[in-house]
Amino acid sequence: MRIAVSSDMDEPVARLVAEELRERGHEVRVHGALSPGADPRWAACSERAAREVAEGRADQAVVCCWTGTGASIAANKIPGVRAALCADAYTADGARRWNDANVLALSLRLTSAPLLREILDAWFAAGPSEDAEDRDNVTHVERLDEGRAAR
Repeated sequence: MRIAVSSDMDEPVARLVAEELRERGHEVRVHGALSPGADPRWAACSERAAREVAEGRADQAVVCCWTGTGASIAANKIPGVRAALCADAYTADGARRWNDANVLALSLRLTSAPLLREILDAWFAAGPSEDAEDRDNVTHVERLDEGRAAR
């Protein structure tokens, strides 16, 4: 899988995200502070990673900032992106299952190495739900994106 990774800070957990994804066999493209010379601002690097997903150059993305909130907000401004801020494995599972999230947002402050692995395990183990109500909600969100893009 092709995964874009961004971080506004060159923190150990951000480097571990990219390393862990590569060890799991994914093709990783880094943005922000993880890419020398790139714009490290959370809004800019999260946008770049999210655009890779929206434009089909990446299958998913992981965006990071100190709290994860700014990164998730910036990513969610890109039509076609459903970013979820996940602080635990249960939330990561639900984000993939019920929301068909395609961007994982993480806090650099709160995510430890063991927790990161648990979150990634849950994220990749879960797939989108086939439940009609869940699919209808995702379709509704996609329509919201279409309305935003049409402005």
